[in-house]
Amino acid sequence: MTYEQITELPENGSSWEELRQRLEGFKEKDFDWKAGRLPSYTYYFNEETLEVQRKAYAMFIGENGLGAGRAFPSLSAMQQDIFAMCLPLFHAPEGAGASFTSGGTESVFIITKTARDRARAKRNEAQGTFNIVTSYAAHPCLDKAAHYLGIEIRRTPLSPENSADPAAITAAIDDRTIMIYSSAPSYPHGRIDPITELAEISKSRDLWLHVDACWGGFVSPFATMLGYQLPEWDFAVEGVTSISVDLHKFGYTAKGASLAIYADKALQAYEGFESGNWPRGTYATPTFMGSKPAGSVASTWAVLNYMGRQGYLEATRRTMEATRLLMEGINGIKGLACVDQKLESNLFVYVATDPTIDIMAVADRLEAKGWMRGRMREPLGIHQGVNPAHLDTVEEYIEAVKEAVAHVRSTAATADYDEHSY
Repeated sequence: MTYEQITELPENGSSWEELRQRLEGFKEKDFDWKAGRLPSYTYYFNEETLEVQRKAYAMFIGENGLGAGRAFPSLSAMQQDIFAMCLPLFHAPEGAGASFTSGGTESVFIITKTARDRARAKRNEAQGTFNIVTSYAAHPCLDKAAHYLGIEIRRTPLSPENSADPAAITAAIDDRTIMIYSSAPSYPHGRIDPITELAEISKSRDLWLHVDACWGGFVSPFATMLGYQLPEWDFAVEGVTSISVDLHKFGYTAKGASLAIYADKALQAYEGFESGNWPRGTYATPTFMGSKPAGSVASTWAVLNYMGRQGYLEATRRTMEATRLLMEGINGIKGLACVDQKLESNLFVYVATDPTIDIMAVADRLEAKGWMRGRMREPLGIHQGVNPAHLDTVEEYIEAVKEAVAHVRSTAATADYDEHSY
């Protein structure tokens, strides 16, 4: 269906049925995420869970999360339930605290802000400038937070295993360092940083240790229950100060749902914002956002209760099995190989081992056939996140990759790409 571009607000409104059809038309060129055609962006388990997500969100679509407590005590009650269901999964100690945020970027932002303001208070420096030490693979949302908060980010070289290198981290620390930032897993490589070793460094230097588990936070606990051998990464490691976990990824809730979790809720005294410098009175927010969708809270509460532990175990079983089968299939294609063979997460990267194969031309061919590909810059490869929907399409995808490789070989196809776009 083709539409003319709208150039101004219509004089008269349209019927919902007409609008519904037009909205469906917009989707015609979108990749089919329910059929496993995307490597990220969407996180799909099944239609039943998606329907719970939709209905719960719709029930609270008019409420405002800014009014939680005073205007909408329902939202405060649901958030407390969410914390009670989630924090034990990460071995949060007694006295831990949490905030509900709009996503991993906001979670990382407010945790970074909290760490900065706590450091200023401890050092009695109202405008102190600090740095955070991390690995090269840390998510750029940290750089975004630091950009707005006036903090220097020091990225260090990776270990040969593509995870944080404790020696490099240690060498980058100085007296202005306030935090070590780690990943569980890192988004580029799917590797869990050596959190135990980093915790020893943070304790010896009295530094904040953050674990970014936005991707893996709702996979790793259940993968461990299923018998996967993963490195320790959460509050079970003494010295971890905070963790960020996205619920709208593998918690399968509506988007706009993440947690910022603190080992000690007393730290949250530095988290919020408050101002009375205007006529109306005190304006205060616990996180960065002001008005925020209450539907995200309701959806999270409903999906967590709908799925339960057994639901998440099944979703994780399918996810990890799909990851294993996809990696085995890719490794079985002549001229391709997965960068890392460890199954620490549901993320992996594969590259061309045959110099006559342009891996980005393979990606182009796959996209032309309806498979959107994540494109990795270092090393140059195809990046794949996995969710339960991919299990039913493993064989189809492996055949598509084989066809793409054969096409690139036979035509000597090359990709015209800009490395800065990856």
